[in-house]
Amino acid sequence: MRYSVKLFTVLGVFFVVMSAIYTFWGLNYLPDRFEPVGIVGLLLSALFFWFIAGYLHVTERRLDPAPEDDPRGNIEQIQGDFGFFSPHSWWPLVLAFSAALLFLGVAMGWWIFAIGAFIGVPALIGWTFEYFKGQHAN
Repeated sequence: MRYSVKLFTVLGVFFVVMSAIYTFWGLNYLPDRFEPVGIVGLLLSALFFWFIAGYLHVTERRLDPAPEDDPRGNIEQIQGDFGFFSPHSWWPLVLAFSAALLFLGVAMGWWIFAIGAFIGVPALIGWTFEYFKGQHAN
């Protein structure tokens, strides 16, 4: 986690530098169209990256060192169970299609959104309860 803290800290500094460049550029080269929203957005991005870096730093102090922080570590130290993924399930495809319809419906028309919700709710329920009934039940 040590490298994650460094990464998020450096990204926060990067956004502060970009905010300074944005401010300098806006004041000197575009004085009639100066926009403070970009400055606020860049500074908030830096703040959010520093929040994540602070959280990871506090978490790192409370936990044992992670295997990826050991420079002499082996690849076997990080192996483990990453979860269960169903190789035969069609529900994620249906759910992705319904999500596409939902986002398209927000942009184009609410009737498309309704179709996406009508397809998405059963798909979400089907994916959630896929292993509770049928040939793949546990």
